[in-house]
Amino acid sequence: MKSKLLIGLASAALLLAGCTTPTVTKPSESSTSDGVPLTTRTPDSSAVPEGLETFYSQQITWEDCGTDLRCTDVTVPMDYANPDGETITIRVKQLVSAGADAPALLLNPGGPGGSGVQMMDYVNHLATKKLREHYNLTGFDPRGVNESSAVSCLSDAERDAYRAEDADLSSEAGREAAAAATRAYGEKCAEKTGKLLGFVDTVSAARDMDILRAVISGAPTLDFLGFSYGTYLGGTYADLFPKNVGRFVLDGALDPATTSFDVSLGQAEGFDKSIRAYIADCQAGSECPLKGSVDDGIEQLKRFFDSLRTNPLPTGDGDRMLTRPLGITGVITPLYSQQSWPQLTMGLTQAMTQQDGSMLLMMADMMSDRNADGTYATNSDEAFTAINCLDYPVRGTKEEWAEEAKTIEQASPLFGQDLGYGDLQCENWPVKSTRERTALKASGSNPILVVGTTGDPATPYKWSEALAKQLENGHLLTYEGEGHTAYNAKNTCIANHVDDFLIDGTVPSDGTRCS
Repeated sequence: MKSKLLIGLASAALLLAGCTTPTVTKPSESSTSDGVPLTTRTPDSSAVPEGLETFYSQQITWEDCGTDLRCTDVTVPMDYANPDGETITIRVKQLVSAGADAPALLLNPGGPGGSGVQMMDYVNHLATKKLREHYNLTGFDPRGVNESSAVSCLSDAERDAYRAEDADLSSEAGREAAAAATRAYGEKCAEKTGKLLGFVDTVSAARDMDILRAVISGAPTLDFLGFSYGTYLGGTYADLFPKNVGRFVLDGALDPATTSFDVSLGQAEGFDKSIRAYIADCQAGSECPLKGSVDDGIEQLKRFFDSLRTNPLPTGDGDRMLTRPLGITGVITPLYSQQSWPQLTMGLTQAMTQQDGSMLLMMADMMSDRNADGTYATNSDEAFTAINCLDYPVRGTKEEWAEEAKTIEQASPLFGQDLGYGDLQCENWPVKSTRERTALKASGSNPILVVGTTGDPATPYKWSEALAKQLENGHLLTYEGEGHTAYNAKNTCIANHVDDFLIDGTVPSDGTRCS
């Protein structure tokens, strides 16, 4: 998932989690297992929810949308409590690599706000050949996202300005400024998006997935591979429709029972661990701009971030400056993948020794899907806020938030200041959450494979452990390494276990670990 960092006045504008930055790592040769066969049974999925018959029986028309790719739109109700009311569309993009009649594997890249449609443009580099020969990999944009009926808030120029603005959350004046800005932002979202803004919650998106199951493949069960926030989306589906669960893999899990504070604290701990691992690796080389010990490196980065508040750096992108929020975002982005650490070293060297923020700005733009021409490829930032504010109820008082902020800053002296006050955005959001954060059990489902990475900064390993325990039939596969999420074609050990589970139904033995 994206970090809950309150970056400037734009809350939580960080890199999409999951398969957008796959971790490339060395496989372990000692992690294979005999496995347990997947239970075979006939699911009770023939009954269509009352009032939704038209949606479940709709006929779709595929259109070519690239090499071996086809696209379609699926109609779903905006409000499941009123299925005869307004409708919205869900955009679907499928790689036809296994034949027109092959089973579909539904994918979600994370976020929330990540585009499964955009994901299909690079899915060949993510999924193994074995998986692509068995399944037609199928991406979709959840409600509120990108090419589906989407949340809309700001123009491209306004998004640039919003992402660059800085708010000092350690001061009352800074918090008041942030509250005013987020309130104005929410008002623009409500004005441009309309009623849809109140219906982009994850429960509704999971119900959309069951319509996709019926319409896209017609199969009685759904097979799914979800990354990061996609584990919450997939887990919610499994909890709602346990008998419709086929083979589910949830990689880089979000603990569904966590509050906004829990998420912020967990990510503070995760990113602190990750930046320290990066600094140690950087200092082992000869080109590192961070000198001395790891703690010295933390202090140097802290001073660098603070300097951007009063002296933003010039960049090669016209009048855009590297402000403190953009600088922090530019550092956090490559922490999602260990393979990006050399680029982080280059960006820090350029910024700290040459006073040029170009490379850090480029990495900050990557996480928000900003193109070089100033346009944005998706609405990921806007959808992220809209979905989270329906999924996470605002809790606590401002006094309690202040105490929580101190705890978060203690967990991460470098990033903690910007991870506090996570409820501030949603307190001022025009649509209030009516949900409660609870464990997901998916009672009666087939086995569900949860994949956790020990050095994951965005979805800490303990969250994968928690989800695997919550699920009645959850099984944990562990990757010992750095970066966010583990499955990709080059991570052979994890890929083999995941492919065997999805294709053959083989569940890894308890305690299986890859490195």
